[in-house]
Amino acid sequence: MSIDGLWIGQVAMAALMNVAFAFAVGSALLGAWLAKDAQQKISPARLAWLRAQRSMLTATVVLVLADLGWLLYQAASMSGVGLPAAIGVVPTVLTQTHVGYGWSLAFAGALVLLGTAMASHTGMLRNALLWLAVVAIAAGKASLGHAADAGPASAAIAMQTLHVLVTSVWGGLAMAAGLAVLPALGTSTARGMLIRTATQVSNVSVVAVALVLLSGIFNAVRGSGGSFEAIELSTWGHVLMLKLALVALALVLGGLNRFLALPRLRRTASTMDAHTFVNVLYLEALAMIGVFVAAAALSHSVPAFAALGLG
Repeated sequence: MSIDGLWIGQVAMAALMNVAFAFAVGSALLGAWLAKDAQQKISPARLAWLRAQRSMLTATVVLVLADLGWLLYQAASMSGVGLPAAIGVVPTVLTQTHVGYGWSLAFAGALVLLGTAMASHTGMLRNALLWLAVVAIAAGKASLGHAADAGPASAAIAMQTLHVLVTSVWGGLAMAAGLAVLPALGTSTARGMLIRTATQVSNVSVVAVALVLLSGIFNAVRGSGGSFEAIELSTWGHVLMLKLALVALALVLGGLNRFLALPRLRRTASTMDAHTFVNVLYLEALAMIGVFVAAAALSHSVPAFAALGLG
């Protein structure tokens, strides 16, 4: 692995894909939770719901553009040519490589997700298409990384798909809620809605975190060949340790909210405690952005077992 302009560009596009996908997933969940109350013209939930809808649309547009940018960098990396010349290589990458197949699935899902974000109504068909698109994107993204080395129908792909999904739920809820949606529920008239939505965010995040840790351990053992020495001596291992440190930070912040800030907010319903919850969630969102950047670098680094010849 050589760290050059192409590698940095690939990682930057992959990080943008990770963040945008998670933001879209989190916004979709928040929009679904707020939709019923937001239908009333005068409702404290309406502004928050509108922010969730706009956040999802913005995130899906960014996701589509980042997908296209990543493909161009990938074509240049695989062919050994510059970015302008890589445009001519793209058809070959799409039709003759497993990366092309995985990217096509993820991109098709992103286009469907964009369509659902642009839809003016929220019916059962739209919601079904939305979550099918989310699963397709996760499966496609899983096929772009090292898990694809085990084959398209492997436990590694299944675990990586699960990992992408649940990490996007956890990180997406933190980012969409902390950076966009919950600040719109800051008024005293919206306090009950804030408490209810914060509780939903916390409960779903707990389940997502448990699955993140389960799938993450599987991926770490697979990538390191089960060797702590491989983690200690390889670039992949160093990036993994950075990612784990950021995950630990996000877990601490999420724990503070769940076990201290949220129970206090339920008891007092005060403005100060509402601000405390949202501010801690904001910090958790920043930590999760760091996790997604580290994950992008990890997926574009040679796995420890391969780098040290353990595989």
